[in-house]
Amino acid sequence: MIIKNFHSLSTNSAKKDALSIIEAGLDAANPRRYLEKIIQDDILVLPGRKIDLGKYDRILVIAMGKAACSMASTIDLLTRIDGGILVVPDKIQMVDKKFRMIRAGHPIPNKNSLIAAKRILEFLDKTTSGDLVIFLISGGASSLVCMPDGITLGQKQATTGLLLKCGASIHEINCVRKHLSKIKGGKMVKHLRSDAVSLIMSDVVGDDLSSIASGMTYYDKTTFADAKKILKKYRIEKLVPKSVMYHVDLGVKGRIKETPKKAKIQNYVIATNKDCLDAMKLRAKDLGYSTKILGCVSGDVKDLGSKISGAFSGNKKNCVIFGGESTVVVTGKGKGGRNQELVLRCMSDLSKKGNDIVIASVGTDGIDGATNCAGAICPSGPKIDAMAQYLDDNNSYNFFKKYGGLVFTGSTGTNLMDIGLVLRK
Repeated sequence: MIIKNFHSLSTNSAKKDALSIIEAGLDAANPRRYLEKIIQDDILVLPGRKIDLGKYDRILVIAMGKAACSMASTIDLLTRIDGGILVVPDKIQMVDKKFRMIRAGHPIPNKNSLIAAKRILEFLDKTTSGDLVIFLISGGASSLVCMPDGITLGQKQATTGLLLKCGASIHEINCVRKHLSKIKGGKMVKHLRSDAVSLIMSDVVGDDLSSIASGMTYYDKTTFADAKKILKKYRIEKLVPKSVMYHVDLGVKGRIKETPKKAKIQNYVIATNKDCLDAMKLRAKDLGYSTKILGCVSGDVKDLGSKISGAFSGNKKNCVIFGGESTVVVTGKGKGGRNQELVLRCMSDLSKKGNDIVIASVGTDGIDGATNCAGAICPSGPKIDAMAQYLDDNNSYNFFKKYGGLVFTGSTGTNLMDIGLVLRK
């Protein structure tokens, strides 16, 4: 089981069904499922294109993100790999002498994030025409690989922290990141000396290649002017370091070159959040539920809570499945994550439809905010009076720690955003 505390959480049949459906979604996020379909007999089979891996002198891998290890190890089983670099979050463990592994900072970049960027560029500079570089990209790469432009690492860290707390979407956060970077927005592949292809697991709503991992191997659809608007929109233009606004203003004035607007290599999304939702729907139907997929949702948890609750009919043997990535405006000093806070907000709305409804939401990466859990599961109804104070302090983790419902998976080695459901048995 991916959910480590599945049995202890299954205190009734409804919660057991909910966890079984969530488990199916988590299992569908495994990169191996998708890579095995596209690498066959040393041929990389992609939409409208086949790449003969046997014709290259060396097959090299650069994997960045929460799924870097699982993606790289799978490809290593399926074909010949001659070396490469893996950049992963600090807690990921993997020992393979074939790859150089760098553990870096997430969600705030650290010194190792800078080292990772330098090592990757040095690696790319040494490639030759006889090589093929396969980029393996997944969620978290924007933080894990960092090379600030015009500002210091400390200033980039401060700016990232403000963006994460203000309620900005991942598209908006990555727009700003791209315009403060020497490698994002397609700049990384300028150092290539060989053929290359990028295989991507999407961790952004809409699967926009220019936003996933800040488009390091793609190109950028945004501008310095867009970045400035975002900083102003969330009223943090006076809170970020002065050098950040100075750099952005230089770009707006055309004194700094814009990010690339054309892709140098081909990029392919091989797995999305929808794959998880489809697997969840199949499991729910097998369990006898009338099922509706709300789709890939985004936005402030305050709005999403009522949207998800409103989509649920309240009928028996009914299940609403949703995915995506919400945002939280952090104003309190508590501990929590977007999935836990979403469950807490949905609980309040769903209590009006009965006390036998179950709501669950988890991150497919197994990490929800700055906590050790993936998310939460809880029935509607109980403890309503206690919720408000926990929500006001962004303290959802301690609510579920006290009343029960934290879902633990540990790091899953993948990331296809969040998945969740509402059901009544």
